[in-house]
Amino acid sequence: MIHPIEYRYGTPEMKAVWTEENKLMKFLEVETALARAEAEAGIVPKKAAEVIARNVGRVKLERVKEIEKKTQHDVMAVVLALSENCGEHGEWVHFGATSYDIVDTALALQIKDAINILEGKLKNLRKALVSQAERHKKTVCIARTHGQIAIPTTYGMRFALWAEEIDRHIDRLNELKPRILAGKMSGAVGTQASFGKKGLEIEKKVMKNLGLDVARITNQVVQRDRHAEFIFSLANLATTLDKICIEIRILQRSEIGELEESFAKGQVGSSTMPHKRNPVKSEQVCGLARSIRALVEPALMNNTLWDERDLTNSSCERIIFPEATVLTDHILSLTTNIIENLRFYPKNIQRNLELLKGLNMSEAVMIKLAARIGRQTAHELMRKASMEAFERDIHLRDVLMEKKEVAEHFTEKELNALINPENYTGTAIEKVEMVIDRLKNKR
Repeated sequence: MIHPIEYRYGTPEMKAVWTEENKLMKFLEVETALARAEAEAGIVPKKAAEVIARNVGRVKLERVKEIEKKTQHDVMAVVLALSENCGEHGEWVHFGATSYDIVDTALALQIKDAINILEGKLKNLRKALVSQAERHKKTVCIARTHGQIAIPTTYGMRFALWAEEIDRHIDRLNELKPRILAGKMSGAVGTQASFGKKGLEIEKKVMKNLGLDVARITNQVVQRDRHAEFIFSLANLATTLDKICIEIRILQRSEIGELEESFAKGQVGSSTMPHKRNPVKSEQVCGLARSIRALVEPALMNNTLWDERDLTNSSCERIIFPEATVLTDHILSLTTNIIENLRFYPKNIQRNLELLKGLNMSEAVMIKLAARIGRQTAHELMRKASMEAFERDIHLRDVLMEKKEVAEHFTEKELNALINPENYTGTAIEKVEMVIDRLKNKR
């Protein structure tokens, strides 16, 4: 074993989509659909189509590989392996088709299976995020902008934000299905000359039988803008997972410590530092997301084939489709596990809310004060008061109570209420509840 996908990353269900055995099965499924469509169109004898369909199960991968060693052509090896199991009717196997009629249509079937797996995993992650949003819709915490403490938010807001983003990824997968789940039966350069006048009829019947859309016009291949869109969609999804896990890594930093990944009994964080509790799952998601994004460029370049086609996409696609789908599926499953098993530390959440001694509540005071003395005046007063509190290392409230412009408008009790983070979350709860209501029972 060489590639980590073989032994370290990926789920059995997604790996199964890209095995040699499954690829062969899809090739044979397309050949069967072709023979049946041609029989219905009166091009191939019905008996031949029946024999071909009956004997596809007798084609073995070992025999295909044996033939390929001689022919140096993977599709022709499949054709010959099937033909030799069909006797005299084997002459009708692959009639009128070119290799990429089979390859591209079979690829669409594999991608269809991959999308179905990803869609189910995305729904699981959406459910996990909605569950955490509901659980923590009132958990007030500090927000950060530019890496600096800002004003309060809630953990419910964070999870709801991510849930909506995952929901958009589900929409994107559904939106690209008509473009990527399309096959062809158009012959050597797309003209269907080998099928005569029955070309359009045959192509339509084959795709209907396989549950695919028809790529309306092609040359020898289905154009790779479709496939590039699919790979980009996976890279986009991977980037969302990257973003989520970066935030978890930040919040797990020792000096923040508001939450952490689950840490199993007996788990080792470091070979030399026994105390370490590292966010290794999140780090794995972030690392593999880089590999997935790196597959966008080759996917785009695969659309720049010479004339009616060349073979530069073929070797590349043997790598990028399994890698992109297996790794995306892997980090999707991993992120769901992370979200479902997060551990929160309320004391640290509260500590960080109070870390700046009220400075993070300067906007709340400024907004109320602006109604009394004007917005710009209030902003400048609060700016100076905040800088003074910072320099003196005292609570903002204490500085403000020394300012007559503040003291004449607010009592200490009123000022304490303004500086309380629990009182300054705006419509956060309502926003989160709107998301929960929309997504909780969505299928």
